[in-house]
Amino acid sequence: MRKVIIAGNWKMFKTQTEAQEFLQGFTSHLDETSEDREVVLCVPFTTLGMMSKSLHGSRILLGAQNIHWEDSGAYTGEISGPMLLEFGIRYVVVGHSERRQYFGETDETVNWRLRAAQRHGLTPILCVGETKQQRDAGETERVIFSQLEKDLIGVDQNNLVIAYEPIWAIGTGDTCETTEANRVIGLIRSKLINPNVTIQYGGSVKPDNIDDIMAQPEIDGALVGGASLQPESFARIVNYQ
Repeated sequence: MRKVIIAGNWKMFKTQTEAQEFLQGFTSHLDETSEDREVVLCVPFTTLGMMSKSLHGSRILLGAQNIHWEDSGAYTGEISGPMLLEFGIRYVVVGHSERRQYFGETDETVNWRLRAAQRHGLTPILCVGETKQQRDAGETERVIFSQLEKDLIGVDQNNLVIAYEPIWAIGTGDTCETTEANRVIGLIRSKLINPNVTIQYGGSVKPDNIDDIMAQPEIDGALVGGASLQPESFARIVNYQ
């Protein structure tokens, strides 16, 4: 059985005050959440301390936005594995689309981050996906297969989550058809040594499409972005039917 994971990908979406308000509104819905799925909040570094204390003893697991491959040093704006461990982090997002597209994140550094996460016992959520230009050129499979080949060198697939993030469907108003997302995720799975890796869908997940997304046989969860990270919306997604 593959694990089902619904993760909120907060990026730099909430201040500490906003995060506390979110938790107050969201946690009241957790009693309705089936035990067959994990709920993860991957939050900005600035809220890790507060969230670690607030989630202590909760069924919500805490995740982070990124990890540096070195354990210490003058890496301005980065956070290391030992730092994350102090907050009780379980998951860390690596290689998400904005870093690849806007900050020049390479497959080499994505690989370094993945291996650093696993070295410290963290489970990385690896994001892969194509741009609109690549999709329109019919290069979806080539791009994603290349990312997987380079990113997963030396990575333990028994401690890994993958999120298919079609970059063209994030914040653009375009939506990937659920059957197409299922097809691409099936192709991703076919390239893995471990077929039981949890693979999430991470493009425009909303309360009104989550049931259809999770009905697809290859999709094991969702990586939910800022547009759906209001308490009621996220609760509806977590409690999909």
